[in-house]
Amino acid sequence: MTIWLFLLLSIVKVAVVLVILLICVAYTVLLERKLVGRIQNRWGPSRVGPFGLLQPMVDGAKLFLKEDMTPTGVYKPLYLLAPLIALGCALLSIAVIPFGAPLEYRGVRLFEIADLKIGLLVILGVTSISVYGIALAGWSSNNKYSLLGALRASAQMISYELALGLSVVGVVLRAGSLSLSDIVKSQSAHGMLSWNLFGGGQAIAFFIYLTAAYAETNRAPFDLPEAETELTGGYHTEYSSMKFAMFFMAEYANMITVGCVATLLFLGGWSSPFGDLLPAPQHFLLQALLPILWFVLKVFSFLFLYIWVRGTLPRFRYDQLMGYGWKYLVPVAMLNIVGTSLWLAFP
Repeated sequence: MTIWLFLLLSIVKVAVVLVILLICVAYTVLLERKLVGRIQNRWGPSRVGPFGLLQPMVDGAKLFLKEDMTPTGVYKPLYLLAPLIALGCALLSIAVIPFGAPLEYRGVRLFEIADLKIGLLVILGVTSISVYGIALAGWSSNNKYSLLGALRASAQMISYELALGLSVVGVVLRAGSLSLSDIVKSQSAHGMLSWNLFGGGQAIAFFIYLTAAYAETNRAPFDLPEAETELTGGYHTEYSSMKFAMFFMAEYANMITVGCVATLLFLGGWSSPFGDLLPAPQHFLLQALLPILWFVLKVFSFLFLYIWVRGTLPRFRYDQLMGYGWKYLVPVAMLNIVGTSLWLAFP
């Protein structure tokens, strides 16, 4: 295969995945508004289009057409750079996620942009950089509420990043690889019984990952950096129009990425929950589409849980948030690593 064909296929993959991700971001917002509305015994968006399905397009147009204001006291270079960093990191991490069976066309993986042997490390590294966007936004805005929100976000993300990183060590030990494809293969032998959440003995690690993911993405009940009752809007108080929309999109893109990683690490990725009970499809189209269907259903279930928790639990106090991370999650994650190591050493 020539380098030009490889570049062409890679560009097509990047464009398709980016468009699908942005569409998913828009409709995850609609899903959240609908589900939270049902939890609160109301309808949610229902006026624009059938069942409110065109609401994301109207919201996007509204944000795009709003006046883009820049306050006079901001440090403009970093003020403009911060949302780019936040959104760029959120979109970049999807590049190493395999979302379908390892099918190839002329030596190029169809359902993965980049097949890296250290894909999990790349995701952890890229997502940890996104805190710079929040910190720079708070400092450069020249606003005390923004600065307090940025300081909270920085401390919160650094604290829970440790618990999140430790929670996946047991999965890596069991798979013996940092490649996301290899981690999925290690869970695909006997369907649901092979998943790390059930048969792999990583239920505690999944709970730690789930809790740390809420804090990492600044979602309720850990949404202290943008607590409206205390900090107006947190680190994006001084942002408007598309700059605010970039932070908004980054948050929901991170939610989708967290759901994809949870699916790959704990829920068997694109593998069927029935394992060998169902015969393997013979047709090429079914071989390509069925794994994507399983993957999408698992990510959707994770996002549903994400939104359900937001509509159910109240917000923590900040000292409770930090104490919970350092006093409970980190020690339990370390104990899980020790337990997994002993289990693998003396099966």
